[in-house]
Amino acid sequence: MAVIPEITVYGAYWCPDCSRSKQFLGEHQIPYNWVDIEADPEGEGYVVSKNGGKRIIPTIEFPDGSILVEPSNAELAQKLGLKTVAEKSHYDLIVLGGGPAGLTAALYTAREGVDTLVIERAALGGQAATTQWLDNVPGFSEGISGADFSGQLQKQIERFGAELLQAQDVVGIHSHSNYHCVTTADGSEYSARALLIATGSRYRLLNVPGEDDFLGAGIHFCATCDGVFYKGQAVAVVGGGNSATEESLFLTRFVDQVTLLVREPELIASQILQDKVLSHPQIEVLFNTEIERFNGPGGKLESVLIKNNQTGAVKEITPAGVFIFIGQMPNTSFLADSGVLLDRWKFIVTGHDLVHDRDDLPGFETREPAVLETSVPGIFSAGDVRAGSTKQVASAAGEGATAALLIREYLKSV
Repeated sequence: MAVIPEITVYGAYWCPDCSRSKQFLGEHQIPYNWVDIEADPEGEGYVVSKNGGKRIIPTIEFPDGSILVEPSNAELAQKLGLKTVAEKSHYDLIVLGGGPAGLTAALYTAREGVDTLVIERAALGGQAATTQWLDNVPGFSEGISGADFSGQLQKQIERFGAELLQAQDVVGIHSHSNYHCVTTADGSEYSARALLIATGSRYRLLNVPGEDDFLGAGIHFCATCDGVFYKGQAVAVVGGGNSATEESLFLTRFVDQVTLLVREPELIASQILQDKVLSHPQIEVLFNTEIERFNGPGGKLESVLIKNNQTGAVKEITPAGVFIFIGQMPNTSFLADSGVLLDRWKFIVTGHDLVHDRDDLPGFETREPAVLETSVPGIFSAGDVRAGSTKQVASAAGEGATAALLIREYLKSV
């Protein structure tokens, strides 16, 4: 049975705070009604009446009749009853990030009696929680929805007593002696003997109208995960690099036709990939092409408006799904001045890669970093945020389990 939304968000497509609030509700799988006041005069009048004659958005109405106007994520979290303050100030382990890597690590450590706190800025489950269907996670013969997978993992962790803190941004970390301190956006500070950074990465978006409405439901970022759902259909791929060309070739195993939309006048992938794509009978490449808008009623993608950036010509195409491969950005901005070494793309460097070309790493005079340990002793990393990770749910969970076992051994020494 479908869930009838009891929350109504009044806003407009051009309003960034409206998009942020919708994203927050979406991340937590909270259904809502959306009223675009630019297209709904009655909705606009309601907003004005509730704000003393002012046209302020987003205006969000809740089942109890209360209203929040231009709320912060923290205010939304408080209203929705999400836990945003931890019970204690010090733990054995703090896990930053509640995706498959962080949650699996917390499952392992909590089960062994390690006092564990998980801090997640959005909804537990990370990108996996918003993935429509997971067909390649071991143990689920018929597949499982991302939301159900994340929900089951959360229940498993809570059964063993890990503490979960949601809707709280980490703004910085620092270390002294054997302690690692985490500062959150509300000014709170928590410390631990060990830290696991599993904050993941985020896909680069096109930032065009309609994109937010179809994320995970028509717009995807993983051909391995979602390509099979478009068997026998036509899809579009956005990008001109190695990832876009590799995934286009992979998609031809399932789909009938791939339209590769490339912003530049030529591909920037390796020559062998270019040759394969340009000669493939199922792949059509459109150069100098950018997406203008995604269209479709009721959350179902119907068409995509594309534009030639040289001629200005605009046309509409109707792929069943769109796969965007224009890069990923790791969630590591809070690591400035932390001592945690990043690579040139800002992913976290771990293990032997830290000492491959150097022998002067501070804190590791008597030992090498463990395989998932960062440049700061006692701080570990797992999942998509780590340099060299494979960006898959199963491997992220595996790294989380490995990190937990390494952390267990590390805690014996401090």
